[in-house]
Amino acid sequence: MSAYGIAVIPVLIWIYLVVGRGGFWRVPAQCAAASPAPVPRRIVVVIPARNEAPLVGAAVASLLRQEFNGTVHLIVIDDGSSDGTAEAALAAAGSAGALSRMTLIRGTDVPPGWTGKLWALSQGVSAAQELGADYLLFTDADIQHAPGSLCVLTAHAEAHNCDLVSHMVRLSTATLAERLLIPAFVFFFFKIYPPAWISSPRHKLAAAAGGCILIRPAALARIGGLQAIRSRIIDDCALARAVKDSGARISLQLARDTRSLRGYGSSAEIGAMISRTAFAQLGHSYLALAATLLGMFVTYGLPVLLLFSGDPLLTCLGLAALLLMSLCYLPMVRFYDLSAAWCVCLPPVAVFYFGAVVRSALQYARGTGGRWKGRAQDA
Repeated sequence: MSAYGIAVIPVLIWIYLVVGRGGFWRVPAQCAAASPAPVPRRIVVVIPARNEAPLVGAAVASLLRQEFNGTVHLIVIDDGSSDGTAEAALAAAGSAGALSRMTLIRGTDVPPGWTGKLWALSQGVSAAQELGADYLLFTDADIQHAPGSLCVLTAHAEAHNCDLVSHMVRLSTATLAERLLIPAFVFFFFKIYPPAWISSPRHKLAAAAGGCILIRPAALARIGGLQAIRSRIIDDCALARAVKDSGARISLQLARDTRSLRGYGSSAEIGAMISRTAFAQLGHSYLALAATLLGMFVTYGLPVLLLFSGDPLLTCLGLAALLLMSLCYLPMVRFYDLSAAWCVCLPPVAVFYFGAVVRSALQYARGTGGRWKGRAQDA
C-alpha cells in the first residue's frame, strides 16, 4: 500500500466514528433529562463501601434527601474497612434524621471465586429481599446524587420499559491531570459503548457504569443474581450484558449533576484506575492487545506524524483526520466546561492510555491485575 493509501486510513476511521458509530460523541443527545415524577415506587439503595470514610457521608446524605415521591431505604455494606467508614455512614444518616431508613451490614470475608465489590453487593441484595423493593440502586460510596437523581432514573425506566438504567456520573476535573485525562476517559468509553446502541434492541452491545445502576429485582433474579457474574472484574458491563441477553431493555446516559467525589491528584492515579480493568476489557488476549495498540496508533498517532511528512497531500490528510478528531471530541470537552483548546490534547492523551493498557497487561502477567483497595482481583 502506498503512503497515500496508509495516510487516508485515519481519515476514513474518523469519518466512520462521526457518522457511523451511533452518534456516541453527541453529548446532549445522551444526557439524562429531568422527567415527570413516576408513580410512587420503593427503591432500596445498595452501597458497598471499603475505606471510604471521607466520602461515604456525602453519598449517604445525598440519597436520604432525594426529591422522590416514593420510599428510599439504604443498605450500606462495610466491606472490611479500617478507617471508620461505618461510623461515617451512620453519622450522615443521623444528621439527616433518617437512621430508620438505613441498614448497616458488616461484610464477611470474600469467598473464593468472587470479587470484593460483587460479594459486598450480594450481601446487600440478600438483605434487600425482605424490603419489597420495586427497584434496586447499586451505587458507590463516592457518588453524590443530585436531588432528582432517583426520580430521573425511575421515570426513564418506566417510560422506556427498561429493566436496567445506568448513569455515567460526572467525574472530577478539579486538577490539571483530571482536566487532561478524564474527559477522554468518558469519550473512549462511549466510543466503545455508544449509548444509542446500548438502548437499542437491534444491537447486542451492552454496558453500564457501576457508580449508578438502577435495576428491577426480577431482572436480577432472571439472570441468576449477582452470582452469575461473581468473578467479573468489569462487573457493571457484565451485569448489563447478562440483563440485555435475557431479553430486557437497558439504558446508559450521562448525568450532568450526579457526580463522583473521588479526586485524582496525578496522572499516575488515573493511570492506575485505567490499568485495573483495561486488559480484562480485551478478554486477556494478547492478540487483541496488539490489535488495539495498532488501532490506537493509526487513529490518534499517525495523523500527527503526517504533519511532519513534508508532503503537502500527506499533511492535508493528517490535518483532516485531526480536524475530525477535534470536532468529535469537542462536545465532551464542553460537557466538562473546558476550553475547546483541550481538543488538541487528544493525541498525546491517547499515548497515555496506550501506556496504561500495556501496563494492565503486564500487571495481569505478574498476577497483580485488578488491584483495588488492597485486593488483586484479576490474576
